[in-house]
Amino acid sequence: MIVTLLTKVFLPLSLAIIMLGMGMTLIPADFTRIVTYPKAVLVGLTNQLVFLPIIGFSLAIAFDLDPTMAVGIMILACCPGGPTSNLITQICNGNIALSVTLTAIASFASIVTIPIVLSMALDYFGSGSGVVIKLPIMDTVLQILVITVIPISIGMLIRKYRPNFAKRMERPMRIASTVIFILVFIAVMAANFELMGKAMKRVGLVTLLLNIGTMGIGYLTARLFSLKLKNAISISVESGIQNGTLAFVIATTILNNVEMGIPTVAYAIWMFLTGGILMWKLGNRKDIQLAD
Repeated sequence: MIVTLLTKVFLPLSLAIIMLGMGMTLIPADFTRIVTYPKAVLVGLTNQLVFLPIIGFSLAIAFDLDPTMAVGIMILACCPGGPTSNLITQICNGNIALSVTLTAIASFASIVTIPIVLSMALDYFGSGSGVVIKLPIMDTVLQILVITVIPISIGMLIRKYRPNFAKRMERPMRIASTVIFILVFIAVMAANFELMGKAMKRVGLVTLLLNIGTMGIGYLTARLFSLKLKNAISISVESGIQNGTLAFVIATTILNNVEMGIPTVAYAIWMFLTGGILMWKLGNRKDIQLAD
């Protein structure tokens, strides 16, 4: 009951509050720059929608995973980022507007890409059961709106009409972001405590490599295309921090297979740990904070 309350009520509400704080650091020009110079968005989406599934598929083959775990890895690999990636990007001093844009576009695109990728994965790995994969479209749209778009929009309005208040709140909201990140991690651990041992034993190494590999390739491709450090941070985080809630829903509800959710449990642990390390390393770097 307590864990359910945490995951269903406290976490979404907390993330929405953090998105409100993020909005107070943004102005419309932050988003118009992205539209004017779309290279960062294209690089980020290519990483999320193309490279991530390829890396997941390659790891499943290389480690000769059984069909259930292989499909579980593919579920993770084709899921978009979520509000947590926006939170981590903020604390790491990345480009928040880019992060939010990538989360939103990838989430809507996944309505089409996830059924395609998972249908191919189910057929290839021999777990095909004739299941028609239909994502909870309205739930996905509502999640994006309620947790991300609406709070950020309200925050931007506060920034426009109460700029002094928005500036005063910048440091307290960053501290709150860090505290909430820790609480989210504890809640994830508590919710999946019974599965953690099994998850780490079966796919611990694979999910760690998936997390580090996607983050690393996200960063390298961003720098290869001469993107600024703030953009590279955003793309790296968006590439490696997946929407674990959506992945677990797909495995347990749509595919009706709890075992396929095991990789998500292992991956959640790794992504919070690597995300925490990035926050610790990049959060107080003045050169990133002052960069344009």
